[in-house]
Amino acid sequence: MLKLPPHPEYPPEEGRYIRGNDYSPAAIVIILTTDAEEIPPEIEKLVRTGVETGAALSGTLQTANIGIEKIICNIVANPNIRYLILGGPESEGHKTGDAIKALFRNGVDEKKRIIGTTGLSAYLYNVPVDFIKRFREQLTLVDCQFQDEAVIRKAVWSCFQENPVEFRGQSLFDPGAFPEPPLSGKLTWNVTQPWAEPGDDGERAAKQKALEMIDRLKKKQGTSGSPDLKE
Repeated sequence: MLKLPPHPEYPPEEGRYIRGNDYSPAAIVIILTTDAEEIPPEIEKLVRTGVETGAALSGTLQTANIGIEKIICNIVANPNIRYLILGGPESEGHKTGDAIKALFRNGVDEKKRIIGTTGLSAYLYNVPVDFIKRFREQLTLVDCQFQDEAVIRKAVWSCFQENPVEFRGQSLFDPGAFPEPPLSGKLTWNVTQPWAEPGDDGERAAKQKALEMIDRLKKKQGTSGSPDLKE
């Protein structure tokens, strides 16, 4: 079974997670509905069960935007992770669990809103479309929401098996690493310039064209002393 080393910067994003076995096929995300300083013991127990059972990463998730974006960045940096095990309650405000399920089912639209979710803030502005595409291709969602730690433990165990086993209506086993190099990137653009995110693919193309023109002008200025404004 082929396993590959994660990207040297893995995991690129900080967060409320525990790092476990880098060569594990499973990552755990537990929905958090309280403040980070007030994590209930039962949520902490679910997170610890995940990593103690052998998950690559196990942590909490609050928001349906930046929180999911961080998960995407961390997971596509490790091609050995092939399953995302979802656990915990649902967030009545963010609808985070619903947003993750919709992301796997439907992807995002031209404005990078997750299609088919009731979460109002489910926009993935800060990650490239190819990261989202890789995330959906690399992973299978294992829905253990509203279940206890025994179910989480069995889910991780099932993902490790060499031969397929049945788990809650799914056939799970370790297929080995995703057959593409790891991707690595961090959420930076919208942190420094949140107003500058293009609204759709047309705006992104126009922005890219403008950036390319600026780059050409800078290069001309470097060689001739002044830019050619006719270009």
